[in-house]
Amino acid sequence: MQSKLTLRMEESVIRKAKRLARKRGKSVSRIISEYITEEPDEQLVEDLPPLTASMVGVLGNEGEEQDYKKYLEEKYL
Repeated sequence: MQSKLTLRMEESVIRKAKRLARKRGKSVSRIISEYITEEPDEQLVEDLPPLTASMVGVLGNEGEEQDYKKYLEEKYL
């Protein structure tokens, strides 16, 4: 069930939120809801600085935490 929520923000923040919503083709409510419910590592690439965004996925599976743990175990055990 959806409910209504009122937020109080500076006018400049509201304008920025509406511009961002228009740019993404979503409502401000949806953007806020997605932000709150997403895990930190699920951030949208478009929210990252250009240089950082260009590096997303470069490591492939090598960047997986479990692979790194396996590598350390093999190296030190």
